[in-house]
Amino acid sequence: MQSLSHAEVEGILTPMDDRLPQGTIQVDSARYGALLQVVEAIASHADLQGLVQDLARLLPLLVPVNFVGLSLYDAQRDMMRLHVLRANVPADIIGGQESHPSDTPAGLVWQTQQPVILSDLAEEHRWPKLIALMREDAVQSCCLVPLTSAVRQLGALAFSSLEKDAYRVSDLELMQQIGRQVAVAVENVLNREAAAAARQDVERQRDRFSLLLRMTNTMVSKLDLQDVFSAVSLCLREMVPQEYASLILCDGKNGRVRLHALDFPENQGALTEGAVSDVAGSLAGLALERRRPAVANNRPDLKAFSHAVPQLLVMKGFHSMCSLPLLSHDRVIGCLNLASRQEQAFGEQDVEFLSQVAGQIALAVDNALAYQEITELKDRLTKEKLYLEEEIRLEHKFDDIIGDSRVLKQVLGQVEIVAPTQATVLIQGETGTGKELIARAIHRLSGRNQRTFVKLNCAAIPTGLLESELFGHERGAFTGAIAQKVGRFELAHGGTIFLDEVGEIPLELQSKLLRVLQEQEFERLGSTRTVHVDIRLIAATNRDLATLVEDREFRSDLYYRLNVFPITLPPLRERREDIPVLVRYFTQHYAARMKKHIETIPGPTLEALSRYHWPGNIRELENLVERAVILTQGTHLQVPLLELKIEARQPPAPSPTLQEAEREQVLRVLRDTHWVIGGPDGAAARLGLKRTTLTSKIKKLGLSRPRE
Repeated sequence: MQSLSHAEVEGILTPMDDRLPQGTIQVDSARYGALLQVVEAIASHADLQGLVQDLARLLPLLVPVNFVGLSLYDAQRDMMRLHVLRANVPADIIGGQESHPSDTPAGLVWQTQQPVILSDLAEEHRWPKLIALMREDAVQSCCLVPLTSAVRQLGALAFSSLEKDAYRVSDLELMQQIGRQVAVAVENVLNREAAAAARQDVERQRDRFSLLLRMTNTMVSKLDLQDVFSAVSLCLREMVPQEYASLILCDGKNGRVRLHALDFPENQGALTEGAVSDVAGSLAGLALERRRPAVANNRPDLKAFSHAVPQLLVMKGFHSMCSLPLLSHDRVIGCLNLASRQEQAFGEQDVEFLSQVAGQIALAVDNALAYQEITELKDRLTKEKLYLEEEIRLEHKFDDIIGDSRVLKQVLGQVEIVAPTQATVLIQGETGTGKELIARAIHRLSGRNQRTFVKLNCAAIPTGLLESELFGHERGAFTGAIAQKVGRFELAHGGTIFLDEVGEIPLELQSKLLRVLQEQEFERLGSTRTVHVDIRLIAATNRDLATLVEDREFRSDLYYRLNVFPITLPPLRERREDIPVLVRYFTQHYAARMKKHIETIPGPTLEALSRYHWPGNIRELENLVERAVILTQGTHLQVPLLELKIEARQPPAPSPTLQEAEREQVLRVLRDTHWVIGGPDGAAARLGLKRTTLTSKIKKLGLSRPRE
């Protein structure tokens, strides 16, 4: 730091005339010593407070001064700030005031770089506000000199006195020299403070980047969301004061979020991981909407949010909260929320650092979600593979629908119309008519034919297990649930699910099935997590659902939802022209399986099979042909026609009415008595009737004696 040399001090204090009185020489010697003390004080101080305090103590030895003020210019805010103000007289004076350069004499000195002497403040009308304050402290005159270093204009140094005309022009050179020395000291102090601040900032940035690197390395090694969050929460506690942390992720496109992870020791069950909620009225909702951090740094601001989470934090004594949106590939996937009991806990630099952390968390969360999705898809593919292997073991009887009858063509025409759509189909018909084959045909002709066709016979599953079979269950959901199970609806995601005998689904399960059809979502047994699926439903039944609805055994709303596109399959007796074709197909199929060579089917056999009414429909026909192939020893199909005749006996005629039975009885007795009505052996006696009564009945029944 530059200081005054002895020669400079002598030049300031000693006049040009060497012939001075002895008293003057003694005064100048005293001022010389005081100036040296000022120079030493300037050189020895490293802070502004101590520097000005010593100046206020020593400068009165050189010039008449009661107050010393140091005003520095803040270029960023275009303000003059009185950093320190010291007095050597009792006065209640503090520093820290800020004014625009045009509102203070220090600003004029800084702008013009010229000293200013105010000999009598009572006559000064510039800067009225500041002059009024100075006069309240009994200041009557002052002198201001510029503080200018070799690199910049710093501000002004003010000398104030309780006396008028305390400063003469001859004093300016001394005070300007003092000002130059003070400017060098101030420059050094400011440089040291800037260097210290820069060093602290570098250390803080180094620590934070080190933490960010450690956090990133930790997150990269974690593929589970909970593990990722635990690592993040632990690292953040080292740098940012916070006693609450939560991770929420957007749940689909419904504008709601799911609480995936929580670090809140005082939770006490108030918040539940996995719970889905809205974000309206919350700080997180604001951050998600604006796609940038949202901060509430005091209790009133936090209390202004009506959401349950901010209100809970206020009740628990929290004062600050910060929500950071997680952005990945220009989409918002969730939000990281932090809260602290300190006010102003999240400063501008903290939020900037946390934004960088949020970017890394977003990548880690996106990777974890992708891993989770891949795991679920892999698990689903494994389940589908096992399911399809089971289907292969069950062996599909045939892939195509056999027949050329008019009624079958009408059904297939309906299949071609509805297959390309996503509409729900309800297939109705008697048992054994091939409802599953029609369902498979719809799936093959649809846009979902590359995905799984999953079927379930609702009548074959016990009622207590049907819900688990349809929707799956979590481990421990009920007694015997030793592992997680994926339901048929999840297996059919992206494909088609076929529910046979849908009329057998119990009432208590029908509402959940209706929700799947309407919302395409459900929850597994024992889970609160909503599973979204994309499925097409094809239902089948041999029962009259409309009658079940009337009997309150089937929900009407579910019936209407299933009955979007009904298809009714004709029984085999209404498509008799297809029976010969079916017989030939089944004969070839089973002959190939049994390695038999059957060339012909006798014509009378085909005629007999075509006349049969087939109450079991195609299934009964197939079973009969299989039995015939087993019995055949040559090249001609030998159908057990005797069994067919026994089975083909026409059902008993309907019971006659009472009048018909009475007519037959009277006619038979009349024939036995040769139409003799009276007498002991007559028809009336045999029937237990009076002769007149029998005669009346004969007329009423329209009976007449045949001519012999």
